[in-house]
Amino acid sequence: MSGRGRFFLNAGLFQLGWFACVLGAHRPWLLLVAIACLALHLFWIANAGDEWPSLLRVASSGWILDTTLMHLGLFHFSGATVVLPLWLALLWLLFASTLRYSLSWTNRPWWLGSLAGAIGGPLSYWGGARLAEVGLPLGVWPSILLLASIWALLMPALHWMAGPRVR
Repeated sequence: MSGRGRFFLNAGLFQLGWFACVLGAHRPWLLLVAIACLALHLFWIANAGDEWPSLLRVASSGWILDTTLMHLGLFHFSGATVVLPLWLALLWLLFASTLRYSLSWTNRPWWLGSLAGAIGGPLSYWGGARLAEVGLPLGVWPSILLLASIWALLMPALHWMAGPRVR
């Protein structure tokens, strides 16, 4: 598959997987769709032998971040008390699959990743929170501003963890 084809397929699989994850918060069978999106990425798009380690480095960082933010009171997930819900953990794996493909353009220059993170990160959380009925105890705007600050710093770090772009 051409680089452009992988770019668009990766972006489409992520979007489908994103919706499957956030809607899967209350309809767990939809998580199978998200798992299928991840499997298609691994078997059809990813051609690098280091894809799983890259996905796990990025996703584990996201799991730690969101678990910390949950314990600090930024998020409230019904039923989750110690670790993230499965749908959000799976969403982090799907997001990690984009960094070396459809979001590789946000790697250089670093400020482009920071800008994309500061805008896209909070919007994704806000949309996901609304669809998955996640509570934002601090309120919408304080949560968005805090997430924008975090994601402005996080995106360049996640790109570094993901490793080089796959051509």
